[in-house]
Amino acid sequence: MMLPNQTNENRLASHTATFRRTPLQIVHIIGNLMRIWSIYSMYNYLFQTGASYILFVFGCLVPSSIIFLVLQKPWKGRPLSNNQVIPSMINGVITALYFISWGKGVKSCGPLRAILGEYSGAVLGVLSTVLYGRRGCIWKKVSGFLAMVASFYLLSRGWTMATHFPFNILSSDQDTQARSDEVFQGENMMIPILAGILSALRRVITRRVSLKNQLKRRLNAITIASATCFLFPAAAWDIITGSSTVELPFSAWAFSSVIVFGIILIFYVESLAEERLHLVFSSPRHLIGAGACIIVMEITYKMDFSLPGFLICGAILGFGIHEATSLDRMNERSLKGSDMGNGVAEIPPLPI
Repeated sequence: MMLPNQTNENRLASHTATFRRTPLQIVHIIGNLMRIWSIYSMYNYLFQTGASYILFVFGCLVPSSIIFLVLQKPWKGRPLSNNQVIPSMINGVITALYFISWGKGVKSCGPLRAILGEYSGAVLGVLSTVLYGRRGCIWKKVSGFLAMVASFYLLSRGWTMATHFPFNILSSDQDTQARSDEVFQGENMMIPILAGILSALRRVITRRVSLKNQLKRRLNAITIASATCFLFPAAAWDIITGSSTVELPFSAWAFSSVIVFGIILIFYVESLAEERLHLVFSSPRHLIGAGACIIVMEITYKMDFSLPGFLICGAILGFGIHEATSLDRMNERSLKGSDMGNGVAEIPPLPI
């Protein structure tokens, strides 16, 4: 039985830890808000100009890779082994495929569905449990998987759009006519889902290769540079075939926001959240923060948006992620009290 003094000390320590984490949580929310803002700026640019998403992504990756290399200087410090460099370069191929599918998803499905589609990477947690986990957790993971499938199905049916939400009785005919310019085809929803799975896969590979935080940043510079090199043939082929026939104006904000907020800043923000807040990308807490930012951007950009439909899809998706990643959160809690030693931590089986 705990003494009253011990109870008060534990409460004080808990309140102190919460107070220390509050600034980090604010930084994480602002970082995600700026990233989501950059995605909406990217979509607005691609939608208005008809620009090639491959050229746009490649144009953002080139300066981003240079900045990462200058900041991290992977050639300095302790030499990297082949067991670290080669998987990072292979991870560059996955990253290049991710950016291609992600750019295609933003252009064809819109920013809302492209962002929510990134949370499909939680299915890797289901797969790991089915293959390697305990039998008692399988049904919980499967129920989470089915909830995620239901959420993505509703997203593919356009439930987050006021013109497609079946129970929307507040939208007038004028609103419907004004929003009819935004065309969405449900079968394209598979593209952001694929992007989410690729994104989760590259995060898993990164954790396997780099256990130390500083090493993770150095290898990320190699990964982004490798992804830029692998994306170059696709961008060159896009230029040769002339798929972008429209004469495109240059938008400094669209490119710079994706470079600074969508690629560079978000990497450090997510790394900080994972190290200090124990908050991984595919988690219900992360989804709640991103959902709030999406609502703000949808209203700001006056998109075809249905708040009730978005809340329904988000709630089902959050429940699915909660069930699908329950074992991962238990492993994360066990790591919080462990001794970090020289900065190397034992990583759970498949935290996404």
